[in-house]
Amino acid sequence: MSGEIDAIPAVGQLAPDFTLTNQFGEQVSLSGFRGDKNVILFFYPAAFTTTCTSELRSMRDRTTDFDAEGAVVLGISCDRVPSLKIYATQEKIAYSLLSDFWPHGDVAREYGVFLDSHGIATRGTFLIDRDGIVRWSLVTGPREARDVDDIVAAVSRLALGD
Repeated sequence: MSGEIDAIPAVGQLAPDFTLTNQFGEQVSLSGFRGDKNVILFFYPAAFTTTCTSELRSMRDRTTDFDAEGAVVLGISCDRVPSLKIYATQEKIAYSLLSDFWPHGDVAREYGVFLDSHGIATRGTFLIDRDGIVRWSLVTGPREARDVDDIVAAVSRLALGD
């Protein structure tokens, strides 16, 4: 991973806006949630892989926790939309899985989590508040699973105003 990651948006910084297509063929923009929802950007390397599937299932299983705290999950990978549609159906994922396929990895690059040597995003999580500001982030290597309890705790702290 060394030398491949660009600058990661800092806590307190305005999150880079983007528009990507989800598994349902809908255009989803980060700015579309401003003033309404906190957003959990959940970058992951690839659908249909063991660690990613485990993490995305955990996020799916905690959706009610996120909903209760006024947060929405946006999963982002460099997979194509048709693959994401099949994957979301197979895994019963209702939250948006966004395709950063073309231009390949542009949003992952904006967030400093694209691995050029692999053509994928590493595991990056960014909690964006209703004003579009990064309030918490966690970036790990492509093989390092995240603990969803850490994400739930960060969302809860944000909801409490900490």
